[in-house]
Amino acid sequence: MTAHRKLIRRTAATATAGVAALVLAACSSDGGHDMGSMNSDSSTSASASASAKAGAHNDADVSFATEMIQHHRQAVEMADLAADRASSQEVKDLATKIKGAQDPEIKTMSGWLTSWGEEVPADMSGMEGHDMSSGMPGMMSSEDMDKLGKASGTEFDTMFLDMMVQHHEGAVDSAKTEKADGKYGPATKLADDVITAQSAEIEQMNKMLGKS
Repeated sequence: MTAHRKLIRRTAATATAGVAALVLAACSSDGGHDMGSMNSDSSTSASASASAKAGAHNDADVSFATEMIQHHRQAVEMADLAADRASSQEVKDLATKIKGAQDPEIKTMSGWLTSWGEEVPADMSGMEGHDMSSGMPGMMSSEDMDKLGKASGTEFDTMFLDMMVQHHEGAVDSAKTEKADGKYGPATKLADDVITAQSAEIEQMNKMLGKS
């Protein structure tokens, strides 16, 4: 009987130890799974945060902002000339409108480039001998800017309108490229605004020139 009781106790102890081992293994497995899941969630969250901070963008967005900053700067430079050279109040008003719209956009796009870790182009407008027309649709050459700067009265009005139509057409083309290839939401939205506003101004200027 004594031997039989010892055998029963030994069997029970072995069974209890086995159950305990299974419970510990299950807990360990569940805990490992939860930690892996938490690590995965944390990584995903960190990645999403980094993407949001950088503002999910691509090379087309960088090119658009970089080129359009220079494009806008030249438009503002041209608009500044109208204040004391234009004879038409309508031309002066249009120049003021162009400057008022494009100055803030320059600041906005410069902010994008800075947040992306990209270089904001140096302001080379007005610098003698510097030609910004290369590679940028609609940009005036340094010779064009010299001619505009020396003109006045009705000659200036006509020259300004002709050049600004060409300038705006180039901006619209660049904006269409950004809409097609860009990834950064605010940039494609700005491109859409450029197309709408500058297409309307092109139509207005052509009417002022008697072309439509």
